[in-house]
Amino acid sequence: MPFEIPESWVWTTIGDISLSILYGVSESAKSEGKYKLLRITDIQNNKVNWDTVPYSDFEDNVQNYILEEGDILFARTGATVGKSYLVNKISISSIYASYLIRVKSSKLVLPAYVKFFFESGFYWEQISMNAVGVGQPNVNGTSLANLRIPLPPYNEQIRIVKESTNWLKRNDILDNDIVELGNAIEHIKSKILDLAIHGKLVPQDPNDEPAIDLLRRINPDFKPCDNAHYKNLPSGWSICRLEDIVDYEQPQAYIVDSTNYSEDYTTPVLTAGKSFIIGYTNETDGIFDNLPVIIFDDFTTDSRFVDFPFKVKSSAMKILRVKKEIDIRYVGFYMIITRLVGDTHKRYWISEYSKLPIPIPPKAEQERIVQTVTDLLGKLDNIIAEL
Repeated sequence: MPFEIPESWVWTTIGDISLSILYGVSESAKSEGKYKLLRITDIQNNKVNWDTVPYSDFEDNVQNYILEEGDILFARTGATVGKSYLVNKISISSIYASYLIRVKSSKLVLPAYVKFFFESGFYWEQISMNAVGVGQPNVNGTSLANLRIPLPPYNEQIRIVKESTNWLKRNDILDNDIVELGNAIEHIKSKILDLAIHGKLVPQDPNDEPAIDLLRRINPDFKPCDNAHYKNLPSGWSICRLEDIVDYEQPQAYIVDSTNYSEDYTTPVLTAGKSFIIGYTNETDGIFDNLPVIIFDDFTTDSRFVDFPFKVKSSAMKILRVKKEIDIRYVGFYMIITRLVGDTHKRYWISEYSKLPIPIPPKAEQERIVQTVTDLLGKLDNIIAEL
């Protein structure tokens, strides 16, 4: 006995509760025909888009293979071995391909209950134990028939299916709500950063040294650039171009030699995209450690703030250093919400991105902005982590 079940239940097998277990037809798919020919690839996430299912003119004892509501199809080979599909609300004559096995349940067994069993951990444990073959695992009809299943009385099967369906619906609603909440939080993050670079997130202090003074310490000949995008900035702010406050370095000296990464190694290999840390290397030469910096993907304009030693995957980035008069984290916040998206595959930093205008607050206000943004984004990240 695999595990204890209620007294009114029995242990049985799929074969014992099935009227038939039958392989599908070996037939080529056609663009037109008398019957729809359902294949493994047509079943995605327990659904079938019948409009895209091909046809067949198969006629040899075809009535044995016509699908009916309540039939369960089982993928017997390949990467999806064990995947199943419960046929319901079928309105077109359809048969099924040879890599599928059809289970037609006894009248005393609710097909939906068997389908729920086919989603259970105990079922998948048995599939794993019975699958043979390395490159192309498969489970044949005999092995399928021998799978053990705990069977409750029929009325209890109905209650189980009803309650399970209700719970799954609630779970789907919750999943959708979580996705929507996550999207809303990402929108809030962008709004926080937008307010920050427009001088609307933290209060101004008239005693702060104006930004024009620190920009002229960087370059005595500096002249503010005029840009209509940043109107009505607070007093004490100024506008410059990124190239006025940022120097770049090419990454070739820090490219990893081998992609044989391991969690046992210590030096992260970075990309500026979503994956950020793509692995760890044990290489000791060419490690970038003049920190902190911003890494910038020259093709997607994604960017990341980095304050730990690293190597990089490729030359498709720039390593950016910000002048000491400017808080690099403030520049990083600006770059997160400032992206260029074009329809051509080209490098952006030198020709376009470095020319973009950036509003610069007084140094003291930069620090207040960085602290406030860091606190707010941290709280939002904690909310996402709890979802």
